[in-house]
Amino acid sequence: MKDDLDRIMDVMAAAFAPEWGEAWTRRQVSDSLAFPHTHYRLIDVYGAIPASADPAAGFTLVRSAPGEEELLLIAVAPQWRGHGLGGALLADVVRQARTRNAERIFLEMRENNSARLLYERHGFEPIGRRPAYYRKPDGSRIDAITFGYTIAD
Repeated sequence: MKDDLDRIMDVMAAAFAPEWGEAWTRRQVSDSLAFPHTHYRLIDVYGAIPASADPAAGFTLVRSAPGEEELLLIAVAPQWRGHGLGGALLADVVRQARTRNAERIFLEMRENNSARLLYERHGFEPIGRRPAYYRKPDGSRIDAITFGYTIAD
């Protein structure tokens, strides 16, 4: 039986295109989860927390700090995209942040990431830019965009 870290890594391997180098290693995820302020959520194909024997269709990895949260990773396996799971994961991030009394959520992504539409549809707004932060497969550079979301009371 696979544990949650195995299920996160299965989704990560499927969801992140290797040419961008954005997928985390098992060690990076494991080390991150060793801190009490880092949280994850798995989701199944129905948008629920998967039973322990079932594969995950998506996940989030979030780091908490006083008053804010950072969405470190969000992924949905390609075969389950377009079924509302990304939106369900984002809604869960907001719900969980609210329970931890966060006022803002931040995330960062490469400028040409198609997930931008998902973030903007769910109320995230571009608030910053890191010029030439990511390396493109051809060796040229592309900006990173920071998004913010204000949690309403």
